[in-house]
Amino acid sequence: MIRVYRILRKRFAKTPFDGEGAHRYGGRWSSPGVRLAYASEHLSLAMVEYFVHLDRDDPPPDLVVAAADVPDDVSRVHVAAAKLPATWRQTPALAELAAIGDRFVRRRREAILLVPSALAPDEFNWLLNPDHPDFRRVRVYPPEPFSYDSRFLA
Repeated sequence: MIRVYRILRKRFAKTPFDGEGAHRYGGRWSSPGVRLAYASEHLSLAMVEYFVHLDRDDPPPDLVVAAADVPDDVSRVHVAAAKLPATWRQTPALAELAAIGDRFVRRRREAILLVPSALAPDEFNWLLNPDHPDFRRVRVYPPEPFSYDSRFLA
């Protein structure tokens, strides 16, 4: 069993792994209209992934951390950084990365897509497909308040 994490605003925390944010806005690994819940294999990576997008002049006062336990036998597929284009870490992200997540969701073969983090390429983000049948075996915990050290935004 592995625990995965997300940092998010409290107002979005009622269903933290429903993939609504990615569905509305897309992300590095998915296009708008594709439902995936982005999570990280470590709380520290979830923090880095969230904080890189913050405006240091307007930090959110209402963050929460959501966690979920994923059983070892929940279906998953892994994307190796070595198989990606040399510029896969660039911002804005390459459209072909979103195409990978889009295909993953359309095929519905696995519930989880493990992708390298553009910020820490030796660590992985876990993209959970909430519409896959295996997703119901993932145990989602109630979000808890999350406070961070103000030095992150100094």
